[in-house]
Amino acid sequence: MFTNSKLTKSIRLAMAFGAVSAFASGAVVAQETAEPDDKAVEKISITGSRIKSQNYESASPVSITSDVEIKLSGFTRIEDLLNTLPQIEAGQTSFIVNGASGTANLDLRGLGPTRTLVLINGRRLPSGGVYSQSPDINQIPAALVKRVEVLTGGGSSTYGADAVAGVVNFVMDDDFEGFEMTFGASGYQHDNSNKYIQGLMDARSFEYPDGNSDIDGKAYNFDITIGGDFADGKGHAVAYGTWRRNDELRQASRDYSSCALNAGGTACGGSGNAVIPNFYIGDIDPATGVQDDYEFWTLDSNSNFIPSVGNSYNYAPINHFMRPDERYSLGAFVNYEINDHVRPYFEVMYMRDRTAAQIAESGTFFSQQYDIDVNSPLINDAQRAQLMNRFGLGLDDQFSVYIGKRNTEGGARASVLEHNTFRVVLGTEGDINDNWSYDASLLYGSSSSSAAYINDFFGPRIETALDVDACAATSGCVPYEVFTYEGITNAAASTLTGVAILNGVASETVLNAYVTGETDFTVPSANDPIAVVFGYEYRKSEFDRLADEVFAQGLLLGQGGTTTSIKGGFSVNEIFAEAKVPLIQGKSGAEDLSLDLGYRYSDYDTSGAVSTYKIGANYAPIEELKIRGSYNRAVRAPNVGDLFSPQSTGLWGGTDPCGGIIADGQMPALTAAQCANTGVSASQYGTIGLSPASQYNGLFGGNPNLSPEIADTYTFGVVALPIEDLQFSVDFWDIKLEDVIGAVGAQLTVEQCGITGNAAFCDNIVRAASGSLWRGADGYVQATNINLASRHWQGWDVTGNYEVELGEGTLTAKFVGTLMTKKEYEPLPGDASSTYDCVDEVSVDCFAQPEWRHSLNVSYTTGDWWTVDAKWRYYGQVSYNATADTLLVADGGIKAQSYLDLKASFDVTENLFLLVGMNNVLDKEPPMVGSTISSNANTVAGYYDTLGRYLHASVTVRY
Repeated sequence: MFTNSKLTKSIRLAMAFGAVSAFASGAVVAQETAEPDDKAVEKISITGSRIKSQNYESASPVSITSDVEIKLSGFTRIEDLLNTLPQIEAGQTSFIVNGASGTANLDLRGLGPTRTLVLINGRRLPSGGVYSQSPDINQIPAALVKRVEVLTGGGSSTYGADAVAGVVNFVMDDDFEGFEMTFGASGYQHDNSNKYIQGLMDARSFEYPDGNSDIDGKAYNFDITIGGDFADGKGHAVAYGTWRRNDELRQASRDYSSCALNAGGTACGGSGNAVIPNFYIGDIDPATGVQDDYEFWTLDSNSNFIPSVGNSYNYAPINHFMRPDERYSLGAFVNYEINDHVRPYFEVMYMRDRTAAQIAESGTFFSQQYDIDVNSPLINDAQRAQLMNRFGLGLDDQFSVYIGKRNTEGGARASVLEHNTFRVVLGTEGDINDNWSYDASLLYGSSSSSAAYINDFFGPRIETALDVDACAATSGCVPYEVFTYEGITNAAASTLTGVAILNGVASETVLNAYVTGETDFTVPSANDPIAVVFGYEYRKSEFDRLADEVFAQGLLLGQGGTTTSIKGGFSVNEIFAEAKVPLIQGKSGAEDLSLDLGYRYSDYDTSGAVSTYKIGANYAPIEELKIRGSYNRAVRAPNVGDLFSPQSTGLWGGTDPCGGIIADGQMPALTAAQCANTGVSASQYGTIGLSPASQYNGLFGGNPNLSPEIADTYTFGVVALPIEDLQFSVDFWDIKLEDVIGAVGAQLTVEQCGITGNAAFCDNIVRAASGSLWRGADGYVQATNINLASRHWQGWDVTGNYEVELGEGTLTAKFVGTLMTKKEYEPLPGDASSTYDCVDEVSVDCFAQPEWRHSLNVSYTTGDWWTVDAKWRYYGQVSYNATADTLLVADGGIKAQSYLDLKASFDVTENLFLLVGMNNVLDKEPPMVGSTISSNANTVAGYYDTLGRYLHASVTVRY
């Protein structure tokens, strides 16, 4: 759009703001470092295109986070920094524990991590581990990242599948020269003074921390980088090594997480699997063999059965708030020039990461109906009399029982997760002639991972230990004295647990080759020729996860179901092309008018052929103003997990709207007629207990007949340089996603079945004979993968950069904000009643994404030896329109949140540099939510600042 001088100014401005602020979006963002002279900017490329051409700009918004901003943030986990960007929702982070994959991923626009394509130097990053098919950005060495470029307008025609929400490209500093060593330390500090939740815990006599937490959740990192030329300057090599260790932090460390809030957020609830066990005890229906009439009992100190009222376990304190983690990585980037026509390059990266996700002790979780003889020695005489009197049983009869006993005698359970990833790229690039160049590469990435679930109750051992005769005949068995008050010893508990093991290998092979250049064709009204790209790509993905028998059969009671083996893969052959067509240049009222065109044809061996394409336009009526717009057709092909995961049982979080015991004052949310649609009989209505842990049974799994998702993305915006050193952009974006791969949410299924009676929902609900969806394993909601209807997202991105000389230094300011105007889910085609919009709404089905979110960064430097930096991060309020979470109802939803970050960096000597900083200076607590909304510890963990103040410091030595 601009002449070289204007282009140079724009690049300088974008890079300058990227270097001091969180996020720079400019008229031009170069994918390769450009020096501020005419020769260096003659041919550039940007994320979203492989064309290298003079004066080339993107018709889709491209944004940047610089290496300086990464360092200033103090974060050693790069996902923590990127999750502060308004365009990104929190995916898997170190603050996710129950259900943790051990990986870290990015969720651009909240469309899901599998719809965000992650690249390193423009090439794919391999997927994660045994629980994840998304790229694991733990593989990224933060110390070597030159910048992070985010394309928010789709990118499938350029890079292939998965770029539905956009592309995140990590550009590495592969031209680094010298030696650099950095040691850093960080930690969290919080003043525990939440009187609301402290009052709730006082009412239950729970312990909690009070006052200053001191510095906890500590992390340490050591990074070393070395680079330089070799072979008389023909080659350049960079090698790096990193180490990072994060200490664990348990929920007991913060008052607002020291108890498990109930669904309403109004009381310290917890689990019905308690220290003193709870029992659903009843007789056995002779016709069906299932529990018939029953009582909900517990034990008094004399081991008598008594009605259970308020007997729950506060499982929160022992849970991890932040997982411990240790990571090593090393790698190298090598470039060599044989001549202008052959410039081979080599990239190799290795990462090992180990973490443990500790959650509360295992339990029996009311998971199975046990039939026990009335004359069993496990039952004392008083209990025997109670059973015989209440249920009319004889000594030769049996009673049935569902047990809720927490294994506090045996200690916490944990998932120990380990990942080893390897990525290698071998390729060459070069000039064919003055106008044409080529690039050909072979990429191989592999992730070897494992999960060991330890200290969980082993179901068959519980069953044996409850049968005195079977236990006596089994070596090492100790009878499970669960009917005796405090009758279980530590030694007995140790005989009841087991270990389950998963091992997996994911691999990806990519062969890519393309040519790019400027043709001999020029539109008469333009100065620059048409530039094009032609290329071919072959990609093969494989995933093999092997589950041992314990996982495969769901024998650990704390797993909520089975975890099965997966084996499968797919391959795709693709051809692609791009074109940059200048239409008008240097005319009055049309300094620049150009088109961006792209097309890719992909042939999958699983789902067949699909085409993606793009068309974009840039129009600059004057040098200081650009109007841009684009349309992208993008796809996401089903991954191996989507296709080949066996269907298995698991848990979903929420509430049964037909649950509630009227006799106890708990009115079901739906009417008797509505609940009848879901399978609840008239006699069962008002007698079905709610799950104390807000967890219910589900059936989940893959589908080999899935089709690719299809997305249409539109962007339209303006970029302006109205005055010297001021730049701003405003962009509208619209993403419509069809044939969404996923499952109808279990919560939505039950609610919509009750309200509409639609068989598409109701056929997926299977209630147990008691009507329950959680007590035992017979009741569940089916939520397996299908191609759903659609999702429709809309919003605006606003950025501004400004720089001014002030005193003896320079003051720079950067603003970036996102306005979300539509986040619409249509679970089933043509069923308007099921459609819902998650803009400015938090619920079981809606992530807590505010309508408006922004950050403002201000930095001042003298250009001498010190720089100070301040950032204001703002999250708008989020409404809550349901009624289950009374806390959110009372607060009117999640209130707006503001955070202040301060940093200072010092060039102590020519070779010694110091950085100190504090994020969330005012120690803002995360907003609290009830158990149905919380992702961990009564919060939306990893999205809002979760642990209070974050203090960090680092020392860098550079030569």
